[in-house]
Amino acid sequence: MPIQDLAREEVVSAGPETSVPELARRMRDENVGSVVIANENTPTGIVTDRDLTTRVLAEETAPTDPVAEDVMSTDLCAVDPDAGFYEAAQVMSENGVRRLPVCNENDELVGIITADDLTELLADENQQLASVIQAQRSEY
Repeated sequence: MPIQDLAREEVVSAGPETSVPELARRMRDENVGSVVIANENTPTGIVTDRDLTTRVLAEETAPTDPVAEDVMSTDLCAVDPDAGFYEAAQVMSENGVRRLPVCNENDELVGIITADDLTELLADENQQLASVIQAQRSEY
């Protein structure tokens, strides 16, 4: 199954000059743990709730001073919409990330896939397999 079928198309994104409080409000309001930072729909970084904790609060920086480009992770990993489950999981594992922007052939942001999305898919697949096993189990 291609990632594009799993990826959330409504990606929370912002520009590099977005203030840290605005990033935090967007995460809260959209109930997400990250905001993809983009220049004209081309991702350049990502700010996660962990980034806000370790790069703003832990450093005791006034949260109104920094903007997205000051606290974002720039070593962005992404997958294309045709990537499969295993490719996405491998990219996450190799790079130690839990969120992957999905970008088309023009490097435009078209979605996001998270480790939680992959875990939900696995849970659904396990439930389906359990149903098959239960249906074929002999009655004792």
